[in-house]
Amino acid sequence: MQQSRIGPANEALPDEETLDDAQTYDAVHDVPPLLYDLAARVGRLLGERGETLATAESCTGGLIAAAITSVAGSSAWFEAGFVTYANRAKTALLGVLPETLAAHGAVSEATACEMANGARTRAATTWAVAVSGIAGPSGGTAQKPVGTVCFAWAGPNGVTATTRHFRGNRAAVRIQTVIWALATLLEMLARSARPPEG
Repeated sequence: MQQSRIGPANEALPDEETLDDAQTYDAVHDVPPLLYDLAARVGRLLGERGETLATAESCTGGLIAAAITSVAGSSAWFEAGFVTYANRAKTALLGVLPETLAAHGAVSEATACEMANGARTRAATTWAVAVSGIAGPSGGTAQKPVGTVCFAWAGPNGVTATTRHFRGNRAAVRIQTVIWALATLLEMLARSARPPEG
């Protein structure tokens, strides 16, 4: 009999009973209801207009994309999600300029704008949302304390950026970031005119 090469870590592997329990997971959605509702409303507007969305995430690590893809049928309007945690990834995958990172840092509106524009261009979408922040518990400075998050939304009329300061622990900062990203996108979509027909 061949011996397993996994080693002691295989003790952490789920047993069949655990996997069976996961199959009967009875939550309506796999993200908090508020996030699902925001993502569904964004999707409804995008779908009605035949528009598409991409995400570029750093501090949220894909949570915005997770909220979006929890909505059945989101493949009709969600194109791609980029998780660019390291500066090297921001440059390689999204085209963020090293000069921007050197001058402003990863957590800056300048970087968020380049992330959003890069995601929109590379995924060839109508819209893109980008976030970069300090979720904590460490990493903050006097100028950029823990809870600082920079946002950017790129769309047909250009790019908009803002910075927010959230309170709470790491999980709270990340969830608030997703809420703000989607709620602001929803507001932008509601305000923007429908594209001309023909």
